[in-house]
Amino acid sequence: MARVTVEDCIEKIDNRFELVLLASHRARMISSGSPLTVDRDRDKNPVVALREIADSTVSPEDLKEDLIHTLQKHVDVDEPEAETVPLLGAPSQGGDDNQVEFDRMTEEDLLRGLEGLVPPTSSPDDEGE
Repeated sequence: MARVTVEDCIEKIDNRFELVLLASHRARMISSGSPLTVDRDRDKNPVVALREIADSTVSPEDLKEDLIHTLQKHVDVDEPEAETVPLLGAPSQGGDDNQVEFDRMTEEDLLRGLEGLVPPTSSPDDEGE
């Protein structure tokens, strides 16, 4: 990069770190198809971005806002809170004392049930796969 271009940019943006961030963001914008505001003169995108900043053809404040916007991942939106749904099996507020009962199975009953299961038979079509 041309030293003169960087020194011209420092007059516009005092912080060198911020200059690097904004120039790299502008270079990415150029590579994604954003129109140029200065002649390219066979320069690469980072040098063109620095020349644009040095010539004040792009606003550093606009670049900063656009950079912040592209880095935001979550935008706070005021949405109504979800309604609370009563839990299943919880006693209703109407006064019904219906209790939810669960079937209990012993381990022996489970094993007897599994022994009665028959594995699926393979068809001739399954052998070709």
